[in-house]
Amino acid sequence: MFNGKIKAITFSYDDGVTQDKRLIEIFNRYGLKCTFNINSRLLGSANLLVCDGVTVAHCKPKPEEIREIYKGHEIASHTLTHPLLTKLSEEEIIRQTENDRIALSELAGYEVVGFAYPCGGVNYDRRVAEIIRNNTGIKYCRTIESNHSFDIQNNLFEFKPTVGHHHEFDKMLEIGKKFVELETNKPALLYIWGHSYEFDIYNRWNAFEEFCKYISKRDDIFYGTNKEVLLNC
Repeated sequence: MFNGKIKAITFSYDDGVTQDKRLIEIFNRYGLKCTFNINSRLLGSANLLVCDGVTVAHCKPKPEEIREIYKGHEIASHTLTHPLLTKLSEEEIIRQTENDRIALSELAGYEVVGFAYPCGGVNYDRRVAEIIRNNTGIKYCRTIESNHSFDIQNNLFEFKPTVGHHHEFDKMLEIGKKFVELETNKPALLYIWGHSYEFDIYNRWNAFEEFCKYISKRDDIFYGTNKEVLLNC
């Protein structure tokens, strides 16, 4: 159960970019909760990103802005500098993960315990997951492998989201409707992840807001951060 309810929805967005501010406004408007995965050593940097022929801003808030921007949501780790962890030594995996967690905890004003594996493709393996489990204060790790399932998962260090919003947008709409209409007697979770700058690339801000409006304010659904959902179900 999720705070007394049998269904829950949570969101997770990576990289800690300035587009998160607009996304948070949408989430707050509809009473939704999100976890934002941040690289502490990259805070304050300003860059451009080219994706599918579109150039968008990929700028990070300043460290002193973090607590206010993400107030009411969850700050989680994404490593110090966004490396591919499967290529790193055990010592460097621990440093990238735990030092980021500690730095973000200081900025957030509470203990950070969540994590999302950085980079695309095969961005983690069992070795990396076990190193983080056994050597850091992280309590859960999200992968980028959509499983299109509402089932509760036992392994929180190789946690698979239900669907990603950017490359599976139509699938997200389909699954979201199915989840809202779902009648079940066992706990069910809808977990959506992505990057907020992708809304600029694909011009989907309005469509995503309509989706958020549709799934929100349902009496049988708990809306929580990753921590609230994954560590309390």
